[in-house]
Amino acid sequence: MIDWNQINNYISEAKTILLTMHENPDGDGLGSATAMYHYLKEIDKDCRIISVSTLPFEYHYLNDGDIIETYDLDRHGKWIAQVDLVVIFDVGDFKRIRGIKDQIERHNIATLNIDHHPHPEDHPFTHNVVDLQAASTGDMVYDYIKTVRDGKITKAMAEGIYTAVMTDTGCFRHSNTDSHCHNIAIECIEVGVDISSLYQRIYESSSHARVALLGKILQDIHYELDGEFAWFVIDQKMMDDAKATNADIDGFSDFVRTIRGVEVAMMVLENADGSCRLNFRSKGRYVINGVASELGGGGHQFAAGAIVNESIGTLLSNAVEKTRSAIMTQSGQA
Repeated sequence: MIDWNQINNYISEAKTILLTMHENPDGDGLGSATAMYHYLKEIDKDCRIISVSTLPFEYHYLNDGDIIETYDLDRHGKWIAQVDLVVIFDVGDFKRIRGIKDQIERHNIATLNIDHHPHPEDHPFTHNVVDLQAASTGDMVYDYIKTVRDGKITKAMAEGIYTAVMTDTGCFRHSNTDSHCHNIAIECIEVGVDISSLYQRIYESSSHARVALLGKILQDIHYELDGEFAWFVIDQKMMDDAKATNADIDGFSDFVRTIRGVEVAMMVLENADGSCRLNFRSKGRYVINGVASELGGGGHQFAAGAIVNESIGTLLSNAVEKTRSAIMTQSGQA
């Protein structure tokens, strides 16, 4: 059981607070940060949201008042140097906040990580608040705000929290969805969140580049183990040809997982620097975070990933074989 009053002591003692989340942010990280921002502003904290990645188009509605900034050392370095506390959302690997991590270490700034992913006992955070039962980090931020603040959350807080919960539960479809998620959604609706509008902004605003890239990968999905395992590759040429950004590929693994007979989907994305990003999604029959851990990443049992400093040519066969082996072992075929 998390002692949110103790967590509140850390936040109350800090005068200047930086809020951030992992690179290539999703709805959970962004929604959690914006909800916390609106609460901290309500209690007169000097706080800013700084992301190491550009804000994806579909989440621009969270940025009313331009509250989400993109990290730039020249612009932010001096301010970060005098920050008392960095609150980090939805981060299982400290490296995923990139340049902000460097500034935290340079100035020895206290950190408070709020997350729902598995973490090793030996972690780099000053305070590491993890709830593996939470469907999203947004659930946890909601619990914190409800503990330390009277009454219903504001509409601005609710838009962030609803975004977090909706996106990390797959629109309340995934197995992590529980009654708490629905109770949070009820309060968000009661304070005025237009849930239809939010859904359309996130899921019905695909760029032409995203659609072009999706068309390419659907032509070259590889099926293994009688179709239970499906994997696909996105290299930089495909990204360049489609004029796509990393934000455009969000949800591709989830889409491939919806194919009839597919139990596990794996995406291998070639990053611009030559490294690779792996993304795993399972319908629930097979646990796949062990494979991600073997490759240097981690995550939930049925949704996991990794960043690997290897080329596609070096990594691909290894990732495919490890995933095949995990599925076969769990199905009793090994």
